[in-house]
Amino acid sequence: MSLSSIYSPKINDEEEFADILEDLRRSWDLGHALRTFKPSVPDTGPPPCSAAELTAAVRTSQHLRYLTQGGVCVGVCVCVEVILSEMSQNLQMSSIRLLGYGLNKAMKRLFHARQRQHGRLQPTAQGYPVILMPNHRSYMDFLIISFLSFTYDLPIPVIAAGTPLSKMKLMGEIFRRCGAFYIRRGIGSDKLYWAFCPSMVKTIVRRAYAPLEFYVEGLRSRTLKALPPKLGMMHMVLEPFFKGEVYDITLVPISISYDRVVEESLLAHELLGVPKPRETTRGLLKASSVLWENYGSMHVNIGQALSVRAMCQGKIDRNHYNRVPRDLPQKPGEDMQACVSLLAHRVVRDQEQGAVLSPWSLMATVLLQSPVPSLVQEGLPWGALAQRTLWLRGHALAFGARLNWPDTCTESDEVMSSNMSLHHSVARRRGGRVFLLEEEGFAGRRPTSAEEGVAWRAVAVLMMASHRNQALHVFARPAMLAVAIVSIKPSDDLIMFSLVNVFHSTACGASWEINVCRSRVYQDFEEACSLLGKAGAIQCCQEEISVTDAGQQTMTFLKTLLQPFMDSYQVTCRHIVPIDWLTDWSMTAFYRLLFLNSELQTYEALSSDTQSNALSSLLRLEAVTKLRT
Repeated sequence: MSLSSIYSPKINDEEEFADILEDLRRSWDLGHALRTFKPSVPDTGPPPCSAAELTAAVRTSQHLRYLTQGGVCVGVCVCVEVILSEMSQNLQMSSIRLLGYGLNKAMKRLFHARQRQHGRLQPTAQGYPVILMPNHRSYMDFLIISFLSFTYDLPIPVIAAGTPLSKMKLMGEIFRRCGAFYIRRGIGSDKLYWAFCPSMVKTIVRRAYAPLEFYVEGLRSRTLKALPPKLGMMHMVLEPFFKGEVYDITLVPISISYDRVVEESLLAHELLGVPKPRETTRGLLKASSVLWENYGSMHVNIGQALSVRAMCQGKIDRNHYNRVPRDLPQKPGEDMQACVSLLAHRVVRDQEQGAVLSPWSLMATVLLQSPVPSLVQEGLPWGALAQRTLWLRGHALAFGARLNWPDTCTESDEVMSSNMSLHHSVARRRGGRVFLLEEEGFAGRRPTSAEEGVAWRAVAVLMMASHRNQALHVFARPAMLAVAIVSIKPSDDLIMFSLVNVFHSTACGASWEINVCRSRVYQDFEEACSLLGKAGAIQCCQEEISVTDAGQQTMTFLKTLLQPFMDSYQVTCRHIVPIDWLTDWSMTAFYRLLFLNSELQTYEALSSDTQSNALSSLLRLEAVTKLRT
């Protein structure tokens, strides 16, 4: 199977999204929680086991015995039990019913929830392990799939979660009994934990104990765009297949899309350096005030299942694992590392393609094309916003986006007006113009310093940018080609060879901002050429590309779309690299100082994620060195 066939679009739009809460709104909440639950199970495969048997299998695994060979001291035994008690899940239906009752009430207040293709969550008839891989944009993601599974009589998944959730009083144990098993993020040099973590994951996969759910991005995206995939968990999941312990593994990409995320203001403050609050039960109860807000629609799109065996056919040599006993730790070969990376990027790309964009994502994209001071003081005429948004809607549909928008354009003004009302905390319509709202202090307090004023305005910009970021994947590849075309500009006709090289450099530099697999940049280039050609923005003739007169507006829009990231990276190279050393805190303060001195105009450069991504690109180029002190 070629790379192009692996990445070809595969989603069929014949099946419509169904409102999963429609029947629940008319039913009794407690009745739904106490309903008979009869999940289907595969006809073949490993025999079912209990949570205690699964934990015992991990405790007695050959991998752990090899690590502790030569005798196990009392201290090691104590550490083993501590790690097991921390990591083990204890799936119980009583807790699932309790949390299902609470989730049912919360979701009916917060969202209009729709799902598509829940049948793809069914286990395969052959009993292969099923790996559920949703994107991660909100705390609500954590148990959405479990809620769907309970509602539609599907096997409840076990979920890889971060250890901070386990420290929540009462709720941490409830999550554990709903299938969560907790994994530390910073394992460091703890060899015992390094043995237990893969053993737990691989035992779940080998025994097909339950569908395994984890986030391939690793962390919750604070910018609401796709993060580069983390490959550690992916290696653990796929190793049983590489070693021939299972015949196949089924990966199920899942896209969860929100009109508004519950934490939108919190995420913006975190990006500006405000410490993330600890996950506590008390904090959860205090946050109950969000239940009175309107957060629009939530869409859950279950993507097409991917067969690991079919996708790895002819790409890896599994004999690498036959040269030493399976229980011994082995470093995967280069072909397997490349295959894991390819699969991870494929899953993230499928998640992006399955995402459903709200009209506000397009409206925010248009608004951010205007200078921020102008948006705050003068606003943008409503008619201009509506016209440009409809123009952008046509391009988004041509580029393959999924939009939560009526087919008839006669309702477009009503759709955009309702979305403006939904996002009243970010922008507001007054006197026929749309204004960006700066954050207000307590009791109407105004900023006491210029730096505080910059931070308050940056909160609103980052909140709006997060909605634009949800549509970024639709335009990213054509935008990178537009930047490449503008960068060369030797004549009206652009030589293909030079264009490909500049596109490759742009894609590699932007790989921290955009989900780009570096091994398939040339396929991305061909895709960008095809999309811009269909939009009538460029003409391809043999080895040359030319921009059409009608495509000038499209090219300007696409270049402006990536301008905030380009400006942020240029500022980093110009000001940060010459400095001998900087800490994370002093770097954030340094960026704010640049902004106050008018040496920086892009508010998004104040985002800690943008700064981190710029430094990660420089680290990859070996222009800077990162020290842990």
